[in-house]
Amino acid sequence: MRRRDFLYGCAGVLAAPPLPGFEEARGKHRIAAVEVWRLEGRRPATAGVNQQFQANPLHVYDELRPPEYHDGKPVERTANAGAFYLKIKTDRGLEGVYGPVDKEAAIIVDQQLRPFLVGKDALAGETVWDQMYRSNRHSRRGLFMMAISAVDNAVWDLRGRYYNAPVYRLLGGPTRPAVEAYASCLGYSLEPDAARRRAAALKDEGYRYEKWFLAWGPGDGPPGLRKSVELVRNLREAVGDDVALMFDAYSGWDYTYALEWAKQVERYRPHWIEEAFHPEKIESFAALRQAIGFPVASGEHIYGRWEAEQYLKAGALNVVQADPEWCGGVSELVKICTVASLHDAQVIPHGHSIHAALHVVASQSPMTCPLVENLILKMQSYYWFEKNAPAVAQGRIALPDRPGFGIEWDPAKVEKQTQAKWS
Repeated sequence: MRRRDFLYGCAGVLAAPPLPGFEEARGKHRIAAVEVWRLEGRRPATAGVNQQFQANPLHVYDELRPPEYHDGKPVERTANAGAFYLKIKTDRGLEGVYGPVDKEAAIIVDQQLRPFLVGKDALAGETVWDQMYRSNRHSRRGLFMMAISAVDNAVWDLRGRYYNAPVYRLLGGPTRPAVEAYASCLGYSLEPDAARRRAAALKDEGYRYEKWFLAWGPGDGPPGLRKSVELVRNLREAVGDDVALMFDAYSGWDYTYALEWAKQVERYRPHWIEEAFHPEKIESFAALRQAIGFPVASGEHIYGRWEAEQYLKAGALNVVQADPEWCGGVSELVKICTVASLHDAQVIPHGHSIHAALHVVASQSPMTCPLVENLILKMQSYYWFEKNAPAVAQGRIALPDRPGFGIEWDPAKVEKQTQAKWS
């Protein structure tokens, strides 16, 4: 075939009419409404226990450092429950739901993103994300990125309902039938006997990984450092060698303090030290990673693939803990996983919530994404209004088979629902 004939042939193919029904379907799922709903009700709660504080950057100030914590007597009571959920509707009656959503992010969705989103193609997720990101000069991090995350996750749920498939199947399908969770122990008492009992009990429940939140930092002086070391020893003795122990300092330390702690606890084989410094101190993370013999983790305050790449190029992290509620949603977390895999780093999402993290982790190689975080005490009530809340059994969460994220409100628990408006 002559070149001219070949080109004409290609042009003919490119100019061929679309398949029957294509034009009819194209552009018919436009976003018609973006709604934030506040759910209210009452739930059982226990007071007097499980209120252990964690290390905090403010604790370098004497007047802002709390007194030593001790569990009191448990008191059963009824507490108010409330949560915000985002609902996106199309002009053909399709809906996507995601939540709970942080109030700060919900306000931005309602005030700024809602009018921008109306009319967009709900099935064109990459376009929706990119246009949201380009729509505001403050979009690259913070509350605006959290708002983008909420919308992105709701759009993923909508597409899952459209295709009648769980989100993890839209991401390429499952890499395992269940995802292993680690026990995140925020709130549990660090009193020696109480911590030992809790750590052993979690091991008996099937958790092979436990994360504990250190309560002391530079403001507590040498006694605080000693308590931080003793906690690690105490927990290792309680669970033996078959449980990985991770520790979180919530940005409350400096490099000197972290290095001294690490040297003293290395013999107890910590699985990682998390967020030892403020997130902007990439050089401190990199220096610590070079200086110690166990992994360094951080990333719940990493916003987007660009910040993740900065950490990884600097050799600052072994584990990236980007949060799909904050970093840009499912769409961005998947990209962060790709970036991390180039550096042979793991992505274990921060567990502010579970829905989005579970579906992303389930779709990725277990080498890159081995675990999800289960903030045990928080998750006992976080999904109070949902029928099908994620549940851990023997340290694992079975993959749901419901379309999207499978979020469905329980009418028996929703005493009041109102559309929230701030605009």
